[in-house]
Amino acid sequence: MSDLNTELKQMIIDALDLEDIDTDDIEDDAPLFIEGLGLDSIDALEIGLALQQRYSIKLKADSEETKAHFASINALVKLVQPHQTNNV
Repeated sequence: MSDLNTELKQMIIDALDLEDIDTDDIEDDAPLFIEGLGLDSIDALEIGLALQQRYSIKLKADSEETKAHFASINALVKLVQPHQTNNV
């Protein structure tokens, strides 16, 4: 697990106030929505805001590309990596 994987897991936990979940509880390839963490569309908006604030990444809410980025932690890592060195 990379530092960015852990960082994104912690960002999700903090953004959604997931008090009973630790970064080790979130699998890198597991779906974040429905089956995995059980997140919903409101959670997606919160994660989108956190990504915008932390990495200056703006996503279109209704885009298929955005849905693909939110598929798992590994998918989010691929989205965030190019932005990480400029904004962290």
